[in-house]
Amino acid sequence: MRVVVARCTVDYDGRLTAHLPEAIRLLMVKADGCVAVHADGGAYKPLNWMNAPNTLTVVESDEDGVEAVWTVRSPKGEVLAITVHEVLAELDHEMGVDPGLQKDGVEAHLQELLAADPTTIADGLRLVRREFPTDIGPVDLLCRDADGEAVAVEVKRRGEIDGVEQLTRYLDFLNRDPMLRPVRGIFVAQEIRPQARVLAEDRDIGWVEVDYDELRGIESDALRLF
Repeated sequence: MRVVVARCTVDYDGRLTAHLPEAIRLLMVKADGCVAVHADGGAYKPLNWMNAPNTLTVVESDEDGVEAVWTVRSPKGEVLAITVHEVLAELDHEMGVDPGLQKDGVEAHLQELLAADPTTIADGLRLVRREFPTDIGPVDLLCRDADGEAVAVEVKRRGEIDGVEQLTRYLDFLNRDPMLRPVRGIFVAQEIRPQARVLAEDRDIGWVEVDYDELRGIESDALRLF
């Protein structure tokens, strides 16, 4: 992990164009190649970022007021250019292999129940493997649909935007495998926030809300007409 606090300007050219004027920001370069630009606020979400895989080139500059230019390029042609005017602090540290997120009891059990009967997600769905490995972490469920096409399922207790982003990254990796592609995604949770639904639909990812008690065979005590 490389962490740099620097006065910088940032320009993005890809699906759209964006510009961040000169200011002090936190620059993060992770071991997998992910580059993120953070402000001092806004919780975990960066101002701009480039997910792996990509290439990072750092060129020192003789231009007055510019120390270096970082250029991040993705295979899709996106370019993130970070002009570093002044480095205020820098840390480069090897963090090792992360053991990954430990799911809470409800989320882990929810995954087990869905793996036991994937048709509760979609008709004709059958399980291939739980915790299917990728270079960036395991996919909760890898399934096949009624037509034999691969389906990656990400399971959350509560569906937020970051869960859709996570599934998007998995799909990017899975679709590079000629034995699997095309791979489509389904985002599953007990409750999915409206913003997460919109993002999923924008990325052609299906979403399904499931009832934990119904999956466990516990009938709801809510009044019903039928």
